[in-house]
Amino acid sequence: MNSLHLRKNLHEHWLRRITAAAAALVFTGTAATTWADALYIITGAEKQAIVLDGNSTADFSSKLINVTKRSRGSEIYLSAGQTVNIHHNGAMLSARARKESISSLLKRLHIEPSPIEMVSVDLSHGVTLTVASDITYYDTVVEEVDAPVLRVPNARMAAGTETVVQEGQGGIRTSVYEVIWSNGVQLSRQFVEELDTTAVPRIVEYGTCVQSVSPEDTLVDVVTEADGSGTLHFASGATMTFSAARNMTATAYTAGHDGVGTRTATGTTVRKGVVAVDRKVIPLGTRMFVVANGGIVYGSAVAEDTGIIGNKVDLYHDTYNECIQFGRRGCTVYILE
Repeated sequence: MNSLHLRKNLHEHWLRRITAAAAALVFTGTAATTWADALYIITGAEKQAIVLDGNSTADFSSKLINVTKRSRGSEIYLSAGQTVNIHHNGAMLSARARKESISSLLKRLHIEPSPIEMVSVDLSHGVTLTVASDITYYDTVVEEVDAPVLRVPNARMAAGTETVVQEGQGGIRTSVYEVIWSNGVQLSRQFVEELDTTAVPRIVEYGTCVQSVSPEDTLVDVVTEADGSGTLHFASGATMTFSAARNMTATAYTAGHDGVGTRTATGTTVRKGVVAVDRKVIPLGTRMFVVANGGIVYGSAVAEDTGIIGNKVDLYHDTYNECIQFGRRGCTVYILE
Protein backbone atom coordinates (compact mmCIF):
# COMPACT_ATOMS: atom_id res chain seq x y z
CA MET A 1 0.00 0.00 0.00
CA ASN A 2 1.51 3.37 -1.01
CA SER A 3 1.69 6.32 1.37
CA LEU A 4 -1.19 8.16 -0.35
CA HIS A 5 -3.57 5.24 0.20
CA LEU A 6 -2.31 4.81 3.79
CA ARG A 7 -2.97 8.45 4.64
CA LYS A 8 -6.41 8.25 3.00
CA ASN A 9 -7.34 5.12 5.00
CA LEU A 10 -6.11 6.60 8.27
CA HIS A 11 -8.05 9.79 7.58
CA GLU A 12 -11.23 7.85 6.86
CA HIS A 13 -10.68 5.70 9.98
CA TRP A 14 -10.29 8.78 12.19
CA LEU A 15 -13.39 10.42 10.69
CA ARG A 16 -15.37 7.26 11.41
CA ARG A 17 -14.21 7.34 15.07
CA ILE A 18 -15.12 11.00 15.52
CA THR A 19 -18.47 10.50 13.75
CA ALA A 20 -19.28 7.45 15.86
CA ALA A 21 -18.39 9.31 19.08
CA ALA A 22 -20.43 12.34 18.03
CA ALA A 23 -23.39 10.16 17.07
CA ALA A 24 -23.29 8.44 20.44
CA LEU A 25 -23.23 11.78 22.24
CA VAL A 26 -26.03 13.38 20.23
CA PHE A 27 -28.48 11.12 22.07
CA THR A 28 -27.69 12.80 25.39
CA GLY A 29 -26.78 16.19 24.01
CA THR A 30 -30.25 17.67 24.41
CA ALA A 31 -30.09 17.04 28.15
CA ALA A 32 -26.51 18.26 28.52
CA THR A 33 -25.73 21.20 30.76
CA THR A 34 -24.88 24.38 28.84
CA TRP A 35 -21.16 24.93 28.66
CA ALA A 36 -21.20 28.12 30.70
CA ASP A 37 -22.60 26.00 33.56
CA ALA A 38 -20.26 23.05 33.04
CA LEU A 39 -17.74 21.99 35.69
CA TYR A 40 -14.11 22.72 34.82
CA ILE A 41 -11.11 21.62 36.86
CA ILE A 42 -7.84 23.48 36.16
CA THR A 43 -4.61 21.85 37.39
CA GLY A 44 -0.87 21.86 36.79
CA ALA A 45 -0.43 25.63 36.79
CA GLU A 46 1.99 25.74 39.75
CA LYS A 47 -0.79 26.94 42.02
CA GLN A 48 -3.84 25.59 43.79
CA ALA A 49 -6.22 23.65 41.56
CA ILE A 50 -9.24 25.69 40.46
CA VAL A 51 -12.73 24.19 40.23
CA LEU A 52 -15.23 26.23 38.20
CA ASP A 53 -18.68 24.86 38.91
CA GLY A 54 -20.75 27.55 37.27
CA ASN A 55 -20.99 29.73 40.38
CA SER A 56 -17.39 30.17 41.53
CA THR A 57 -15.02 32.91 40.43
CA ALA A 58 -11.28 32.59 39.82
CA ASP A 59 -8.45 35.07 39.46
CA PHE A 60 -6.54 33.14 36.85
CA SER A 61 -4.68 33.94 33.67
CA SER A 62 -1.69 32.55 31.81
CA LYS A 63 -0.12 32.53 28.37
CA LEU A 64 -2.24 29.46 27.61
CA ILE A 65 -5.72 30.24 28.92
CA ASN A 66 -7.85 32.98 30.40
CA VAL A 67 -10.81 32.53 32.74
CA THR A 68 -13.75 34.89 32.26
CA LYS A 69 -16.79 35.24 34.49
CA ARG A 70 -20.04 35.32 32.53
CA SER A 71 -23.70 35.67 33.46
CA ARG A 72 -24.23 31.88 33.36
CA GLY A 73 -20.92 30.87 34.89
CA SER A 74 -17.22 30.94 34.09
CA GLU A 75 -15.74 30.21 30.69
CA ILE A 76 -12.16 29.37 29.72
CA TYR A 77 -10.63 30.92 26.61
CA LEU A 78 -7.62 29.52 24.74
CA SER A 79 -4.77 31.45 23.19
CA ALA A 80 -4.79 31.44 19.40
CA GLY A 81 -2.45 28.91 17.84
CA GLN A 82 -2.17 26.85 21.05
CA THR A 83 -1.92 23.07 20.53
CA VAL A 84 -4.54 21.28 22.61
CA ASN A 85 -4.64 17.53 23.33
CA ILE A 86 -8.10 16.10 24.06
CA HIS A 87 -8.88 12.78 25.78
CA HIS A 88 -12.44 11.50 25.52
CA ASN A 89 -14.05 8.04 25.42
CA GLY A 90 -10.65 6.31 25.30
CA ALA A 91 -9.52 8.29 22.25
CA MET A 92 -7.01 11.13 22.00
CA LEU A 93 -6.75 13.82 19.36
CA SER A 94 -4.85 17.07 18.95
CA ALA A 95 -6.15 20.37 17.59
CA ARG A 96 -4.86 23.89 17.02
CA ALA A 97 -6.91 26.36 19.03
CA ARG A 98 -8.31 29.52 17.57
CA LYS A 99 -9.06 32.52 19.78
CA GLU A 100 -12.01 30.64 21.26
CA SER A 101 -13.44 29.12 24.39
CA ILE A 102 -12.90 25.49 25.36
CA SER A 103 -16.59 24.81 24.78
CA SER A 104 -16.31 26.24 21.25
CA LEU A 105 -13.24 24.11 20.55
CA LEU A 106 -14.97 20.93 21.69
CA LYS A 107 -18.11 21.70 19.69
CA ARG A 108 -15.94 22.34 16.64
CA LEU A 109 -14.45 18.87 17.15
CA HIS A 110 -17.92 17.33 17.62
CA ILE A 111 -17.23 16.44 21.25
CA GLU A 112 -20.29 17.05 23.41
CA PRO A 113 -20.11 15.84 27.01
CA SER A 114 -22.94 14.01 28.69
CA PRO A 115 -24.67 15.56 31.73
CA ILE A 116 -22.42 13.62 34.12
CA GLU A 117 -19.11 14.44 32.44
CA MET A 118 -16.62 17.13 33.49
CA VAL A 119 -13.69 18.83 31.79
CA SER A 120 -10.20 18.62 33.30
CA VAL A 121 -7.79 21.30 32.04
CA ASP A 122 -4.20 20.22 32.72
CA LEU A 123 -1.57 22.93 32.13
CA SER A 124 1.46 20.87 33.20
CA HIS A 125 2.76 20.57 29.64
CA GLY A 126 0.79 22.78 27.29
CA VAL A 127 -2.98 22.30 27.42
CA THR A 128 -4.53 18.85 27.84
CA LEU A 129 -8.27 18.43 28.13
CA THR A 130 -9.93 15.35 29.56
CA VAL A 131 -13.69 14.98 29.19
CA ALA A 132 -14.85 12.22 31.58
CA SER A 133 -17.28 11.34 34.34
CA ASP A 134 -14.44 10.34 36.70
CA ILE A 135 -11.47 12.64 37.22
CA THR A 136 -8.59 12.36 39.70
CA TYR A 137 -6.05 15.12 40.21
CA TYR A 138 -3.50 16.32 42.77
CA ASP A 139 -4.00 19.68 44.45
CA THR A 140 -1.11 21.59 46.04
CA VAL A 141 -2.24 24.06 48.71
CA VAL A 142 -0.69 26.30 51.35
CA GLU A 143 -2.57 25.98 54.62
CA GLU A 144 -2.38 26.72 58.33
CA VAL A 145 -1.80 23.64 60.49
CA ASP A 146 -1.60 22.84 64.18
CA ALA A 147 1.61 21.50 65.63
CA PRO A 148 1.97 17.86 64.54
CA VAL A 149 2.57 15.26 67.23
CA LEU A 150 5.57 13.01 66.71
CA ARG A 151 5.63 9.92 68.92
CA VAL A 152 9.07 8.35 69.30
CA PRO A 153 9.72 5.00 71.03
CA ASN A 154 12.25 4.95 73.86
CA ALA A 155 13.68 1.47 74.31
CA ARG A 156 14.91 2.14 77.85
CA MET A 157 11.76 3.82 79.18
CA ALA A 158 9.18 1.64 80.93
CA ALA A 159 6.20 0.66 78.82
CA GLY A 160 3.10 2.69 79.66
CA THR A 161 5.06 5.86 80.43
CA GLU A 162 5.76 8.85 78.21
CA THR A 163 7.36 12.28 78.35
CA VAL A 164 7.30 15.42 76.20
CA VAL A 165 10.80 16.27 75.00
CA GLN A 166 9.82 19.17 72.73
CA GLU A 167 6.80 21.45 72.75
CA GLY A 168 5.24 22.08 69.34
CA GLN A 169 4.05 25.15 67.47
CA GLY A 170 1.59 25.55 64.61
CA GLY A 171 2.61 27.03 61.28
CA ILE A 172 2.13 27.10 57.52
CA ARG A 173 2.65 24.05 55.33
CA THR A 174 2.49 23.22 51.64
CA SER A 175 0.47 20.04 51.19
CA VAL A 176 -0.53 17.75 48.35
CA TYR A 177 -4.03 16.22 48.29
CA GLU A 178 -5.49 13.58 45.98
CA VAL A 179 -8.93 14.73 44.85
CA ILE A 180 -11.48 12.44 43.16
CA TRP A 181 -14.57 13.72 41.33
CA SER A 182 -17.30 11.53 39.88
CA ASN A 183 -20.46 12.57 38.04
CA GLY A 184 -19.90 16.21 38.95
CA VAL A 185 -19.52 15.54 42.69
CA GLN A 186 -16.32 15.53 44.74
CA LEU A 187 -16.09 12.05 46.29
CA SER A 188 -12.91 12.38 48.34
CA ARG A 189 -10.00 14.60 49.21
CA GLN A 190 -7.12 12.68 50.78
CA PHE A 191 -3.85 14.09 52.18
CA VAL A 192 -0.90 12.62 50.24
CA GLU A 193 2.27 14.36 51.40
CA GLU A 194 3.79 17.43 52.98
CA LEU A 195 6.21 19.38 50.79
CA ASP A 196 7.41 21.86 53.42
CA THR A 197 6.24 23.39 56.68
CA THR A 198 7.07 25.98 59.29
CA ALA A 199 5.23 24.05 62.00
CA VAL A 200 7.33 22.69 64.86
CA PRO A 201 6.34 19.17 65.96
CA ARG A 202 5.48 18.25 69.51
CA ILE A 203 7.78 15.32 70.27
CA VAL A 204 6.59 12.73 72.75
CA GLU A 205 8.76 9.80 73.78
CA TYR A 206 6.94 6.69 74.97
CA GLY A 207 8.40 3.69 76.72
CA THR A 208 8.58 0.21 75.22
CA CYS A 209 10.70 -1.52 77.88
CA VAL A 210 8.99 -4.55 79.51
CA GLN A 211 9.95 -7.15 82.11
CA SER A 212 8.96 -10.08 79.90
CA VAL A 213 7.53 -10.95 76.50
CA SER A 214 5.25 -13.75 75.37
CA PRO A 215 6.90 -16.90 74.02
CA GLU A 216 5.33 -16.13 70.62
CA ASP A 217 7.09 -12.75 70.37
CA THR A 218 10.12 -12.83 68.08
CA LEU A 219 13.52 -11.30 68.79
CA VAL A 220 14.35 -9.16 65.75
CA ASP A 221 17.37 -7.11 66.81
CA VAL A 222 20.00 -6.70 69.50
CA VAL A 223 21.58 -3.27 70.04
CA THR A 224 24.77 -3.32 72.11
CA GLU A 225 26.40 -0.23 73.59
CA ALA A 226 30.11 0.36 74.08
CA ASP A 227 29.94 -0.66 77.76
CA GLY A 228 28.39 -4.04 76.91
CA SER A 229 24.85 -3.14 77.91
CA GLY A 230 22.07 -2.87 75.35
CA THR A 231 18.51 -3.57 74.33
CA LEU A 232 16.64 -6.51 72.86
CA HIS A 233 14.04 -5.51 70.26
CA PHE A 234 11.01 -7.71 69.57
CA ALA A 235 8.55 -7.93 66.69
CA SER A 236 5.73 -6.58 68.89
CA GLY A 237 7.66 -3.34 69.42
CA ALA A 238 8.51 -4.26 72.99
CA THR A 239 12.09 -3.96 74.26
CA MET A 240 14.08 -5.42 77.13
CA THR A 241 17.30 -3.92 78.47
CA PHE A 242 20.36 -5.91 79.51
CA SER A 243 23.44 -4.95 81.53
CA ALA A 244 25.77 -7.49 79.95
CA ALA A 245 25.95 -10.29 77.40
CA ARG A 246 27.89 -13.45 78.23
CA ASN A 247 29.03 -16.25 75.95
CA MET A 248 28.38 -19.50 77.81
CA THR A 249 27.78 -23.20 77.28
CA ALA A 250 24.18 -24.40 77.50
CA THR A 251 22.84 -27.85 78.33
CA ALA A 252 19.29 -29.10 79.01
CA TYR A 253 17.62 -30.96 81.85
CA THR A 254 14.14 -32.12 82.88
CA ALA A 255 12.39 -33.67 85.87
CA GLY A 256 12.53 -37.46 86.29
CA HIS A 257 15.97 -37.91 84.72
CA ASP A 258 19.41 -37.94 86.32
CA GLY A 259 17.87 -37.56 89.77
CA VAL A 260 16.10 -34.27 88.98
CA GLY A 261 12.97 -33.70 91.04
CA THR A 262 10.18 -31.15 90.70
CA ARG A 263 11.60 -28.55 93.10
CA THR A 264 14.49 -26.18 92.44
CA ALA A 265 17.27 -25.20 94.83
CA THR A 266 15.33 -22.02 95.65
CA GLY A 267 12.14 -23.94 96.43
CA THR A 268 10.22 -23.12 93.26
CA THR A 269 8.60 -25.63 90.92
CA VAL A 270 10.60 -26.63 87.84
CA ARG A 271 9.17 -25.29 84.59
CA LYS A 272 10.21 -23.84 81.23
CA GLY A 273 12.22 -20.71 81.98
CA VAL A 274 14.06 -22.10 85.01
CA VAL A 275 17.86 -22.11 84.66
CA ALA A 276 20.41 -23.94 86.77
CA VAL A 277 23.61 -21.93 87.29
CA ASP A 278 26.84 -21.76 89.23
CA ARG A 279 25.89 -19.15 91.81
CA LYS A 280 29.50 -17.91 91.83
CA VAL A 281 29.11 -17.02 88.15
CA ILE A 282 25.47 -15.93 88.02
CA PRO A 283 23.66 -15.08 91.28
CA LEU A 284 20.38 -16.85 91.99
CA GLY A 285 17.38 -14.71 91.06
CA THR A 286 19.09 -13.20 88.02
CA ARG A 287 16.72 -12.55 85.14
CA MET A 288 18.11 -13.39 81.72
CA PHE A 289 17.26 -13.93 78.08
CA VAL A 290 18.98 -16.90 76.43
CA VAL A 291 19.73 -17.33 72.73
CA ALA A 292 21.46 -20.59 71.83
CA ASN A 293 23.52 -21.34 68.75
CA GLY A 294 21.65 -22.84 65.82
CA GLY A 295 18.92 -20.22 65.88
CA ILE A 296 17.33 -21.54 69.07
CA VAL A 297 15.79 -18.83 71.26
CA TYR A 298 15.15 -20.21 74.74
CA GLY A 299 13.83 -16.82 75.77
CA SER A 300 13.17 -15.26 79.16
CA ALA A 301 14.48 -17.19 82.13
CA VAL A 302 15.42 -16.89 85.82
CA ALA A 303 18.34 -18.42 87.69
CA GLU A 304 16.46 -20.51 90.28
CA ASP A 305 18.40 -23.79 90.38
CA THR A 306 21.97 -24.95 91.00
CA GLY A 307 24.11 -27.98 90.30
CA ILE A 308 26.28 -26.39 87.59
CA ILE A 309 29.97 -25.54 87.85
CA GLY A 310 31.68 -22.87 85.77
CA ASN A 311 30.60 -20.77 82.81
CA LYS A 312 27.53 -22.86 82.02
CA VAL A 313 23.74 -22.72 82.17
CA ASP A 314 21.40 -25.71 82.34
CA LEU A 315 18.05 -24.89 80.74
CA TYR A 316 14.93 -26.67 81.95
CA HIS A 317 12.76 -28.35 79.27
CA ASP A 318 9.39 -30.01 79.65
CA THR A 319 10.35 -33.36 78.08
CA TYR A 320 13.39 -35.58 77.85
CA ASN A 321 13.09 -35.62 74.04
CA GLU A 322 13.44 -31.82 73.99
CA CYS A 323 16.60 -32.16 76.06
CA ILE A 324 18.05 -34.68 73.60
CA GLN A 325 17.21 -32.40 70.67
CA PHE A 326 18.83 -29.43 72.37
CA GLY A 327 21.96 -31.29 73.45
CA ARG A 328 24.99 -29.20 74.34
CA ARG A 329 25.74 -25.95 72.49
CA GLY A 330 27.08 -22.43 72.86
CA CYS A 331 24.74 -19.62 73.81
CA THR A 332 24.52 -15.95 74.62
CA VAL A 333 23.05 -15.06 77.96
CA TYR A 334 21.74 -11.50 78.18
CA ILE A 335 21.63 -10.41 81.83
CA LEU A 336 18.41 -8.40 82.10
CA GLU A 337 18.15 -5.21 84.12
